[in-house]
Amino acid sequence: MRRTKISDILKDGVAGNDYLVKGWVRTRRGSKQVNFIALNDGSVIHNLQIVADVEKFGEAILRRVTTGASIAVWGKLSASQGAGQAVEMVADKLEVIGDCDANDFPLQPKKHSLEFLRENAHLRFRTNTFSAVARVRHAMIFAVHNFFTSKGFVNIHTPIITASDAEGAGEMFQVTTLDLDKIPKTAEGKVDFSQDFFGRATNLTVSGQLEGELAAMGLADIYTFGPTFRAENSNTTRHLAEFWMIEPEMAFYDLDDNMDLAEEFLKYLINYAINNCKDDLAFLSNRLAEEEKNKKADERSMELIEKLRFVVDNDFVRLTYTEAIEVLKDSKPNKKGQFKYPIEGYGADLQSEHERYLVEKHYKKPVILTDYPKEIKAFYMKLNEDNKTVRAMDVLFPQIGEIIGGSQREENYDKLMARMNEMSIPSDEMWWYLDTRRFGAVPHSGFGLGFERLMLFVTGMGNIRDVIPFPRTPKNAEF
Repeated sequence: MRRTKISDILKDGVAGNDYLVKGWVRTRRGSKQVNFIALNDGSVIHNLQIVADVEKFGEAILRRVTTGASIAVWGKLSASQGAGQAVEMVADKLEVIGDCDANDFPLQPKKHSLEFLRENAHLRFRTNTFSAVARVRHAMIFAVHNFFTSKGFVNIHTPIITASDAEGAGEMFQVTTLDLDKIPKTAEGKVDFSQDFFGRATNLTVSGQLEGELAAMGLADIYTFGPTFRAENSNTTRHLAEFWMIEPEMAFYDLDDNMDLAEEFLKYLINYAINNCKDDLAFLSNRLAEEEKNKKADERSMELIEKLRFVVDNDFVRLTYTEAIEVLKDSKPNKKGQFKYPIEGYGADLQSEHERYLVEKHYKKPVILTDYPKEIKAFYMKLNEDNKTVRAMDVLFPQIGEIIGGSQREENYDKLMARMNEMSIPSDEMWWYLDTRRFGAVPHSGFGLGFERLMLFVTGMGNIRDVIPFPRTPKNAEF
């Protein structure tokens, strides 16, 4: 008999039919006559209850059916006599596949802290919370590819190892094969990278955007979806050293086209989650409510499904940075000194508290901010005619602030060169990027969506380390 997934049994199982299921034991309870085994195989948030006759199987084998053990069960499906499940399986045959020492197994049938589970990340997929997050993550990965494929975009794998710093931030991981105990030096006493594997200094990428632009100049509509890296020594709930970025680049798109695509994309992803991850989202919503039950009403998060609907049911408000500054400067929190970072006027770099105020309090809709001062944005963003602002856009969501950052790119060679010189970007190392402005340049735009930031929003988890399978953070590269 072939194994049937528990998700299929709970969805389409027929009472009276025989099935084979395999999975991991969550709990076993019962009496001297009958044991009830909660079995989960990772295919769904819900367990399948196995009813095992003690006399039939004997104490010896049932003692091995401990939390964490893997078992195979052959049996007949029947309507459940207990509350909490529609069907259960009456076991005809039970086999222990893998024993689990109950005394050593870290995951006991009780509530564990998220910090404890991060320390045991190799096992946390066995828990309801992290299996739910993993399934939602998979659904979002599928939805990303489905959306862009349906629009005729081409997926491009941009380099993980690069010699350029797309963001100009300098916080990059170096890649080398040099012997660190015997580093070769030049006559000037500097590291001689000519003897390194690539013959020059190289790093792990912080973005696939620049290479994505190259592809868009021949394929028109492309997107990247790959790992990116930042060596920022930060231990906040919003930072990872290794994370995944979705970065579309579109030829012949202006800023308005870019905003239209970003809004459509986000609504598609969140609608997909609502329609295809109902059980997992319901569990995660209940988990969040339980976690925040002791908080004051005004400190609690928006209910998870309500928050997702807040995005898909509203048109995004669009306004310029200048307009946003005026709203924030005149706001009650700013006048009463409630902002951690007071807004005094034009030029302020907006923080999460400002972004959330615009979304949650003032407009009560997702917001797209445009036309930022050039001084606080990247070199590749197109200058407006005022020569003071750039055609940037940031999409702001409730509770999380910025979720997408993007812009129309500067396609004018002379203006791009001037901006690079202003910001000390070495043009000789970026000759290949500048070439796209020399040979058939066109207006083009793009944006970046941090995948883990999207996952924080969709799942309601509070720490970015809990929405990626194996987080990489300062002093932590386990598993």
